[in-house]
Amino acid sequence: MAIDRLLSLGFERVQAPEFALESLQVDRDTLLVTMSRPAMGTLVAISALDRSAARLEDAMNRAFAEMDRLIAIFSRFEADSALAALNDTGQLVAPPPELAFVVSRALRYHALTAGSFDVSVAPLVDLFGVGTAPGDADIAAALALVGAQHVTASPRAIRLDRQGMALTLDGIAKGYIVDRMAHVLAASGVRDSLVNAGGDIRASGTREHGRPWTVGVWDPDAPGEFPDVVTLSNAAVATSGKYVRGDHLVDGRTGRSPSHHVSVSILAPTAIAADALATAVFVLDAPRGLALVESLAHCDCLILDANGRQFRSSGWRKEP
Repeated sequence: MAIDRLLSLGFERVQAPEFALESLQVDRDTLLVTMSRPAMGTLVAISALDRSAARLEDAMNRAFAEMDRLIAIFSRFEADSALAALNDTGQLVAPPPELAFVVSRALRYHALTAGSFDVSVAPLVDLFGVGTAPGDADIAAALALVGAQHVTASPRAIRLDRQGMALTLDGIAKGYIVDRMAHVLAASGVRDSLVNAGGDIRASGTREHGRPWTVGVWDPDAPGEFPDVVTLSNAAVATSGKYVRGDHLVDGRTGRSPSHHVSVSILAPTAIAADALATAVFVLDAPRGLALVESLAHCDCLILDANGRQFRSSGWRKEP
């Protein structure tokens, strides 16, 4: 299953869900069921194993319902979302606990990565998303509104301290949603599952015959080729890269879209961690990105740089 992250400028709910369902009898007692649906600018798929098709379908429907509920909170382009309300007014009292958690976690990653992960880059993301290269003056004006150090978050309130600031959670909320979907599956009695939201992937348990889940890392400059394959069990992987367009990946410290790499993949215990770290490492050069990942327990990375070179952290092992 390729890490084929389809890039977009924000979450978007699908008004008419188009579910696809496939079922395979892998042995006398076990079914492998895959349910997929377009959402969040990509294809979200769940693969899971169990004895009962009814239990699998019910669990997957619950997981997709959780996805829809969270998208309605995190989408900054839907006027009735909590994030849109925060961006419109600059503060949100008694925010949904999920939003308070994700923003608080984003601020922790901002500190952890010395600012390379910054959810306040929304003005820059929008500037690069208009289709024409922005000028220096426009970048400087947008950059004046960026800085996660000017954001405060608690269960009681979230505040943006500069007028005109706005948050985008594209680099972290998808991972959180994937984690929540995996949690719903487990709470519904499904032990073995893989949730893939366009490259933000969370694996629980194993696939058929006790084998780990297998994920191929796709090279955006060589479609159909896989420079590496990883196996996952109770872990996550996420990729940031210029698969379709890269301008949504903006360095909040410089105001520029980074050009060091074409792809960064992160292995981590959770999808929210993998998602945030993949975004952070993408804006760093390879030595600093590797140093960041090496400093973190249970995390590893694979970097494909713009010159075709590959950089692996010490714990990343290429599969034979």
